[in-house]
Amino acid sequence: LPTCRDSRLLIKDLHFAEVPVRIYLPRVPSASKRRGVLFFHGGCGIFGSIRSYERICRHIAREADSVVVSVGYRLAPEHSYPAQSLDCLTATEHFLKAAEDYGVDPARVVVCGDSAGGTFAASVCQELVNRRDIPKIRAQVLIYPFLQALNFNLPSYQKNAFTAFLSRERAAHFLLKYLNKDCSMKEALLAGSHTPERMNLKYKKWINADLIPEGFKRGYKPPPPASFSPQVHEKTKELFGIRVSPLLAEDTVVCLLPDTCLITCEHDVLRDDGVLYKKRLEDNKVNVTWHHMEEGFH
Repeated sequence: LPTCRDSRLLIKDLHFAEVPVRIYLPRVPSASKRRGVLFFHGGCGIFGSIRSYERICRHIAREADSVVVSVGYRLAPEHSYPAQSLDCLTATEHFLKAAEDYGVDPARVVVCGDSAGGTFAASVCQELVNRRDIPKIRAQVLIYPFLQALNFNLPSYQKNAFTAFLSRERAAHFLLKYLNKDCSMKEALLAGSHTPERMNLKYKKWINADLIPEGFKRGYKPPPPASFSPQVHEKTKELFGIRVSPLLAEDTVVCLLPDTCLITCEHDVLRDDGVLYKKRLEDNKVNVTWHHMEEGFH
């Protein structure tokens, strides 16, 4: 949707350090500084735009009486990974430093995103936890985020393998497209051939079907062991970095993360990513609010 007039909001297209943003400012004066929300749209890092999330961002700004900044990060594959994450990080740093210029309390800034936007929000929070030169992010809101590329055989991937819009196969295909990799490696990813046994053992404490609640595992069948492919692993090493797989961050980082709101959907291959991240955050004493939509789709 194009920008249009809104009686309750002042809407501006700006650039934060060369990153295009659309900012939604409530028109009614506030007695105190408002909350700020940085919103990263979904679309696998390939699709989506500021314009396609116009209604959502207007709604958040009006209903939460907050200043919302929608970030128009560059899209893959025309702009190579990690341009998307770096744009989100740049926009966040800029807004945290300049928050007061927009009537925002720098201590009350939230990052929010859906799907791949949730990935960017999670990775931005992780990258900024040890920064002392800018205000701390107050909270992160992760809406059915993609959080790990280690295991495509968790219960939610099996249950929703053929669900409309984001099937198991499409998830792997879009991920490879996002990283500008050969999509013929899709089957190897789905089988788990890209992950060496040492990594499976290392991350088993965090990514494991045994950690998923029993009610979410009806009909689940453990997959047969995959034969490891060194060639595929070498070509897809980016999958194991926190900008793609925030769930693999070390506890020393996770324990410093801000309050978190996690939203998962029953009919979604990414459901278990959120469930596993919730457990990790709680194990590290991070405050988590979890909303699970039993009839929800990705």
